Amino acid sequence: MRMRFLVALPVIAAVVPANAQSMTPMRGEVTSYSDEFAIRVFPRNPYNRRINVSVRVYDADFRPIPARITPPTASLGGGASRSVLVVVGFDGLSERRVRICTESIPFPGTKMSVKAQVCGRFIARRRS
Repeated sequence: MRMRFLVALPVIAAVVPANAQSMTPMRGEVTSYSDEFAIRVFPRNPYNRRINVSVRVYDADFRPIPARITPPTASLGGGASRSVLVVVGFDGLSERRVRICTESIPFPGTKMSVKAQVCGRFIARRRS
């Protein structure tokens, strides 16, 4: 009589880090002594391939607001980050709450058209 042995091998789950588009800083407070305030953000591409991103500015309720963004769009290589300067006016207010968002732009002609958005929240106060 032959004996058969069942050998149980432990199953090892491979933990793969979830990469996600990011931007730093994600929140902040700014004090300005003029009619405008400036925030420098750094969109980052965690993927191995190049992505196109655009930076946009919204109010606290996600309505687009005018801003000067330099550069407004950029192509980021794998693992790359880039400095973007955002200048927003107070529009007569003494405090302004804004959301600065980095949005991926799908490459034309590709099958994948996922658009990711990462937003940071910022408060600016005007001092006289």
